[in-house]
Amino acid sequence: MLAYSFLNLGPRQNAPRNGLTMVLDKGLGLNETDDLIATAAGSIDFVKFGWGTSATMDRKFIMTKVQKYIAAGITPYPGGTLLEVALLKNQLDAFFAESKALGFTALEVSDGSTKISAQTRAEIISKAKENDFFVISEVGKKNPDLDHQLSIQMRLEEIRADLAAKADLVIIEAREAGKNIGIYDAQGNIIEEELDQIATIGTEKLIFEAPLKKQQVDLILKFGSQVNLGNIAATDAVSLETLRTGLRGDTVNKIKF
Repeated sequence: MLAYSFLNLGPRQNAPRNGLTMVLDKGLGLNETDDLIATAAGSIDFVKFGWGTSATMDRKFIMTKVQKYIAAGITPYPGGTLLEVALLKNQLDAFFAESKALGFTALEVSDGSTKISAQTRAEIISKAKENDFFVISEVGKKNPDLDHQLSIQMRLEEIRADLAAKADLVIIEAREAGKNIGIYDAQGNIIEEELDQIATIGTEKLIFEAPLKKQQVDLILKFGSQVNLGNIAATDAVSLETLRTGLRGDTVNKIKF
């Protein structure tokens, strides 16, 4: 039972739920992982092992972390950059096999750092599904100059194509900084027109990367506490949950449940 449960803070559902939170794990140690789970497991749905970090660590270490997250009801997955590198090296099948052997049940499909054709992207998503992975795709480029070349129509087409290929969720790229990329301007403010057009698809299957607090606040106030948010720092998982439940000044008595 939560402390102060009599406050009835609103319908934050138990997992699986809407209002998903994806935390970015940039290389937490086992003690840090245990601390994150102890303090915030109930607030976290996914943990992304950032970009290619998994390939720099011992297999047994990765397996132990994966098992810890899964035991806590959290779905971990390797960053999409790792899949992109595997594809460049013509090692996609080996990547699927190794990911499964390490205990991952979800994968990210992206082309943020490379160029992948729409057909190949759809085939990768389908193949990942055939291998029984929960698939999260990501739309957007890591390089701001390249990302700016993507029109809103191009982003919408890619989101629709990924969902048609049976991706379970689609992430809207913002990187770790959350500035000058995707739906954010150079100061990290939301570009409302772009957000509104993306939202026409429906937000239930979208995860908005929102590493900055002001982005989290704005998205929660716009869409309600059940909006899906990603690239949350491990140290901000509890803070985000207070924003979702109206326990921080920015959202007290302001949230649509």
